[in-house]
Amino acid sequence: MRTRRIVLSAVLLALATALLPATATARSAFTLSSPAFPDGGLIPKAHECTSGGVPDPAKKNESPPLTWSGAPADAKSYAVVMRDLDNANLIHWVIYDIPVSATSLSQNVEHRYRPAVPAGARQVYYRGSASFYGYQGPCSPSTVNTYEFVVHALDRATLANLNSGSSTQAAAATINAASLGTARLSGES
Repeated sequence: MRTRRIVLSAVLLALATALLPATATARSAFTLSSPAFPDGGLIPKAHECTSGGVPDPAKKNESPPLTWSGAPADAKSYAVVMRDLDNANLIHWVIYDIPVSATSLSQNVEHRYRPAVPAGARQVYYRGSASFYGYQGPCSPSTVNTYEFVVHALDRATLANLNSGSSTQAAAATINAASLGTARLSGES
């Protein structure tokens, strides 16, 4: 009887171990990248803010192009949150209600609550060194900071409780609560 339990335990342990790599692989398969810069690389000036420091014509405050793949199969929409990790996790950009059919954001998403592309998406109003909807690029004139872009696969098609007056913090909390999985990309500026 004891030998049987040991053998059964060994079989169950082997089965559980065999399943773990598949589960870990499925979770780690969700990736985020940008053709503008490699993970951990330098964010080009075109994506830096235009509202701080000395005027520089190379700075255009354009959101970088982003591409994701391997999202959880049960995702119903996506959201992207960008933070300055070296400035108290200051949120620079929140775009949500991105259709589940989308696998990318093009460069320079419009600075509107409801940008034309991607259709149906909404953005939070940025209240900082500039005041507008959408992307606010890196604004660290005297230091190099790390910025993180996180794409969330969400469990619902729309975040109906958010609206044009929602704060970046409220939007990020709502997104985190609805998130099925995330993929990250960081850059320095």
